[in-house]
Amino acid sequence: MADYAQVLKDFKSKHKYLVAIDSDGCAFDAMGIKQKECFCPWMIGCFGLQPVAEAARECKEFADLFSKTRGANRHKTIVRILTELLPSHPKVKESGFKVPQFEHYCNWVNNPDSLLSDDGLRAAVAKSSNPQEKAELEIALNWSRKVNQAVTDIVKNVAPFKYVRDSLIKIVQKADVLVCSATPTEALEREWAEHGLKQFVKVIAGQEMGPKAYHLGIMTKNHYSFDNVLMIGDALGDLNAAKKNDCHFYPINPGGETKSWKKFHDEAFDKFIDGTYAGSYEAALADEFDACLPDSPPWENQRK
Repeated sequence: MADYAQVLKDFKSKHKYLVAIDSDGCAFDAMGIKQKECFCPWMIGCFGLQPVAEAARECKEFADLFSKTRGANRHKTIVRILTELLPSHPKVKESGFKVPQFEHYCNWVNNPDSLLSDDGLRAAVAKSSNPQEKAELEIALNWSRKVNQAVTDIVKNVAPFKYVRDSLIKIVQKADVLVCSATPTEALEREWAEHGLKQFVKVIAGQEMGPKAYHLGIMTKNHYSFDNVLMIGDALGDLNAAKKNDCHFYPINPGGETKSWKKFHDEAFDKFIDGTYAGSYEAALADEFDACLPDSPPWENQRK
C-alpha cells in the first residue's frame, strides 16, 4: 500500500512555527451540508435503517455535529450510531426495530491497527476469508464511496468562515500552515483550491495519511519544537490530537465560528507567536469549547 504520509516526512519547513488547521466545520462551513445531504441519506440506505430513518437522522446529526464525537472519523461515528445511539433512541424502542449490528465491521473499526479509509477497507475486504465479514466491509466501503461521490456532486461553493482568509494571510508571515483533517485528501485539495486558500498551505493531510495525531506527530518530530505548534479545530478529536503531541490548541466553537476566528486573528495568534498563549489563556478557551459539546443526546435529557 502506498505511503501517503511520505509528503509529511519529506516536508521542508520555512518557519519555526506551525499552525495546523482542520477543514470541515473549522475553516469551511461545510459540515452541515455534508452530514445532512451526503453522509446521512446513504447511511440510512446502505445500512438498512429505512424503518427508523427519522431517528437515524437525529442520531447522525448529534454524533457528527453537536456532541463530543463531532468531527470524528466517519467509521467511528457509524459504529457509535449503530451500537449506542440508535438502539437507545426512544423512537426505535417504540417501533421495535432491531438495529443491524454489523459486528465484523465494528470490530474492524475498533481495531487500533485498522486504517480507517477506503484504502483500508479495500485491503480488509481482500484479506478476509469470512463471507459475513467480507459482506459487511463491502457494505461499509460502498457507503463510503457513495458519500464521497455525493460530496463531489453536491458540496460546491461552500465558503470559508469569515476571518479565515485574513487569518491565513497573517499566519503565513510567521508560520507554516498544515491542513490536518479526517476528510479524504481529494476533497480537501478541491475545496481549498476552489476558494483560493491552497496558496497559503504547505501540506494538505487527509484521512489517507492516517489520523490527525499522526499528522502532527510527524511534523513536530521532524521539524518543530512542540511549543511552536498550534492546532486549530472544532472538535475534541482536534484537541486530543494536539494533546497527544504536547502541542497548543485553539478552538473554533461550534455555533460561534466567526467570533472564534476573529478572536484568533485579533489576539490569539499574536499570543502564540510571542509566547503568552499557554496557561490561563489557553485553558479558558478549552473550557469554553468543552461546554459547546455535550456527552448525552437531547432525547436522553428529555427523559430525565
